[in-house]
Amino acid sequence: MQRDVYDYTQPAAPGAVQKNTVLQKTYGLLGLSFIPCALGAFLSNQMGFSLFSLFGNRWVALGVFFAFFYGMCFLIEKNRYSNTGAALLMVFTFGMGVLISPLLQYTLSFSNGAQIVGIAAVMTAAVFFTMSALARRTNADMQSLGRFLTVGAVVLMVGVIANIFLQIPALSLTISAGFVIFSSLLIMYQIRTVIDGGETSHISAALTIFISIYNIFSSLLHILTSLTGED
Repeated sequence: MQRDVYDYTQPAAPGAVQKNTVLQKTYGLLGLSFIPCALGAFLSNQMGFSLFSLFGNRWVALGVFFAFFYGMCFLIEKNRYSNTGAALLMVFTFGMGVLISPLLQYTLSFSNGAQIVGIAAVMTAAVFFTMSALARRTNADMQSLGRFLTVGAVVLMVGVIANIFLQIPALSLTISAGFVIFSSLLIMYQIRTVIDGGETSHISAALTIFISIYNIFSSLLHILTSLTGED
């Protein structure tokens, strides 16, 4: 008997029906996760909140961000088969909404800011649906893609750390473009892994896809603002 789509307490058993259930649950939880994210961004925007203004030091703000991001990811993965994990995911997405608010405020400060946000949102949705469709039809070697993504993640993190110190605009744009490509491939990889039965936790899958979509949207905002932003 197929379990309810919103039952977060048990991993799926092997089989085509169960794999499809995991994918359905992943999409359902992913959709829910954007509600607290949007709420966090809205409330933060209303209050004019930013980590830098709160702590007054860029390094402290970065430390708090990384502690929150990796700490929450660890806790969610630790509870990946329980309702606690789903609740933690909602807390995480709310926090990520708060953290993207300064970028949204900056983008909206341009005369064409609303247009840039809209274009970035449409492009992000197009990427997600395209990669989701490709994941169902691809015959690519997922093991090779997984190794490529591992190397890509390391390269991107080295680039991010280097740019924290160098502050080179061209490097920053290159890193953003790299995140768009990396996150797009990660969406396809994660969905394909669920379809193939390699991922039995829709909470983990939703977390990975949410972070990928978040990275694509924020990276596109950065690129579009840098290239087309008008004072």
